[in-house]
Amino acid sequence: MADEKESQLELKPARSKKTLILIIVAVLVLAGGGVGAWLFLSGGDEAAPAATEQAAGGDGQAQTQAADSALYVGMPRAFVFNVAGKPRDRLVQIKVQLMVRGGDAEALAKQHTPLIEGTLLRVFSAATVQQLSTVEGKDKLRQDSVEEVRRVLTELTGKPVVEQILFTGFVMQ
Repeated sequence: MADEKESQLELKPARSKKTLILIIVAVLVLAGGGVGAWLFLSGGDEAAPAATEQAAGGDGQAQTQAADSALYVGMPRAFVFNVAGKPRDRLVQIKVQLMVRGGDAEALAKQHTPLIEGTLLRVFSAATVQQLSTVEGKDKLRQDSVEEVRRVLTELTGKPVVEQILFTGFVMQ
C-alpha cells in the first residue's frame, strides 16, 4: 500500500509539470504573436510623419479644410407646436439640424442650444397653416429661422455660427 501511495504521489507532480510546460508554451506563443503583430502594424509608421508634415506644410491647407468642413448639430428634441388655420388649428412637428462650419461653431451651437431652440420655436409658432401647406412657405419659414438664429447668435457671440437650418422631419396634422 505504501508503494501505491508513493507511485500516485509521483504521478501527480509529473502531471502538473506537463500542464505547467503547456501553460508556459501557450504564454510564449501568445507573447510572440503579440510582438509580431506589433512589429507588423508599427512597421509603416516611420513614413507617415513625413507625409503628414508635407501635407500640413502647404500653407496650412489641411488645417483650413478641417476648419471649413460642414458639421451638423442636431437639436435634441423635435419642435411640436400649434398653428392657426381657417377650418381648424393644426399640430406641427419639425425635426431640425443646424449646419455649421468648423469645430468652434459646433461647440458654440451646442453651448447655446436652449437659445437656438427658443428662437426657432418663436419663429415656427408665428407660421400659419396656409404658409406651411406649400413648399415655398416651408422654404420661407426655413430662411426666416436661419436669419433670426444668426441675428440672435451674432448679438451674443459676435459670430453668426449657423450657416443653414435643415428640416429633417416635417409633419402637419
